[in-house]
Amino acid sequence: MTDQPDLRHGESRSVDNSSSVVVDLSEYKQSKDPLPVTFHRRELDAILWIYGRMVGEGEWRDYAIDHLKDRAVFSVFKRSGEMPLFRIEKNPKLAAKQGAYSVINTNGMILKRGHELNQVLKVFDKVLKLVDK
Repeated sequence: MTDQPDLRHGESRSVDNSSSVVVDLSEYKQSKDPLPVTFHRRELDAILWIYGRMVGEGEWRDYAIDHLKDRAVFSVFKRSGEMPLFRIEKNPKLAAKQGAYSVINTNGMILKRGHELNQVLKVFDKVLKLVDK
């Protein structure tokens, strides 16, 4: 004999329905922890082409890539222990407004912003150098 009531004879018991729900783990994880914003392959190719040219000219020496919840950031450094000289940012929330891409200097000033990364990266075609006072 079991301690379970016999439901065939009209006895009732409460059932916890919360454990019977099937949840797709990938959907649940995305709803709780959305994927970070990343650079796509072609975007990284364009950025790394500029980076390689500037390293060849002796202007840049190191870089970092951050994939955050709201934006992706490619930071370039003269020396690895310093503040970044420039940040190339991709912010999809601004895509319909000023443009998703921007280049920002050490002081936080936006040097160029736009909808197309290649156009924004043209800011590096000019000679940009850090001026020490």
